[in-house]
Amino acid sequence: MRFSERYGYKPVREIIQKDSIDQELRNALWSLYDRIIFANFYNSVSPSSSRILGSNLEGFFLNIYMNIFHKPTDEIPFFISEGISKLKKYFMSCQWYEVYDFIEVTLDNYPNIRYNLNSFSNSINLCLEKYLSAYRLSNSNILEITSEEEIQSIEDALENTNQYSGVQLHLNQALKLISDRQNPDYRNSIKESISAVESICKVITQDDKATLGKALKIIEDRHDIHPALKNSLNQLYGYTSDGDGIRHAMLEESNLSYIDAKFMLVSCTNFINYLIEKTK
Repeated sequence: MRFSERYGYKPVREIIQKDSIDQELRNALWSLYDRIIFANFYNSVSPSSSRILGSNLEGFFLNIYMNIFHKPTDEIPFFISEGISKLKKYFMSCQWYEVYDFIEVTLDNYPNIRYNLNSFSNSINLCLEKYLSAYRLSNSNILEITSEEEIQSIEDALENTNQYSGVQLHLNQALKLISDRQNPDYRNSIKESISAVESICKVITQDDKATLGKALKIIEDRHDIHPALKNSLNQLYGYTSDGDGIRHAMLEESNLSYIDAKFMLVSCTNFINYLIEKTK
């Protein structure tokens, strides 16, 4: 992770790729085409002298030209090497959403190769998760898993806590741990998210030693917070503190995922934003 990401100088929506695809993700997705789809063709025939028409990639190219390029199929290059070159040029320069269109169209007519459709789809999803795309592939369709509202909540919390360095420290650390592409730490990201809530509660109650439960009771009494809202956060806190929770010294590896850590980060930033507005 780069300096700008570690210390919160890079916008959240660039870390979580909502309306964009950075070059690293684009390169990784294209590599899947190269290694899974095109490499199978190369294994048996020399690419410089082999033809597209009549090959196991003919249907794939027909589909791309008709549904992505919207060009007549007689413009499909004769040789496989030239055809792949044209596809790569498009893939590397098209709009971010057109990359996802390209993937969906690929799955509409997946080439007849030894790697099955599920293997390719799983590889795409692993790639999207690694590079923090806000989308996932499900049943051959690209679906949004991180909404604009969720990203806005995180951004608002970072902006609202400018004057509270302790809260910001926890939020930035939670974001850093969840977005580390090489070694994400979902367990400690969740811990940092809930610690950010504890920190803002201590600021509001002006009690550095208050537990979250005690702080929430004080805030509830002083600022008329609905009991159901307080209880929901207590339950969230309990999730991180019970026998299988994040803070418990576990000997076994947890099944925590990006979705778990993102849920906690968004939930905690929502609550932080609420508390700051409620207690102004």
